[in-house]
Amino acid sequence: MLTANKLLAQGQGLSPVLLKRAATVELDWDVRQKSRFSATDSQGRQLAVFLPRGQAVRGGDVLVAEDGSLVRVLAAPQKVLRITACAQHGSAFDLMRAAYHLGNRHVPIELQPDHLKIEPDHVLADMLRAMHMTVEAADLPFEPEGGAYGGHVTNDGHSHHGHGHSHGHGHAHDH
Repeated sequence: MLTANKLLAQGQGLSPVLLKRAATVELDWDVRQKSRFSATDSQGRQLAVFLPRGQAVRGGDVLVAEDGSLVRVLAAPQKVLRITACAQHGSAFDLMRAAYHLGNRHVPIELQPDHLKIEPDHVLADMLRAMHMTVEAADLPFEPEGGAYGGHVTNDGHSHHGHGHSHGHGHAHDH
């Protein structure tokens, strides 16, 4: 069994050629949110993954094995609820309101510009439908938000957590 105890977020620093050649492992969210798990990669190798406690693995991350080999993680399709605003009379505000209510319940949620994804839950599905949201069961990769205080990777592949740069405008405002 091959041990991997290092993770490169989104393969940061690796060339596209190395990423393309790397073995892959397809994992659902239940496995990727654990810091210790076993899996089989695309080359048939058994992997034992030991990461620092609390470190989730995201689709696109790269595991580094003890022999130096790379294993690119793919987010496996899994059962989710895909939530959208009503196509006939809904708005982006409706989607934002749904995200607020789900967040209030501390539900792992994936946020996208035009939809939300959560793990299947018939009570939440009924609540969302009562809010006039469209809720469809689907098999899709699931990448929930990492939380306001933990690191998370945005759609552009950047990791944001306690970073040391300013989000100031660089110009003054009259108030």
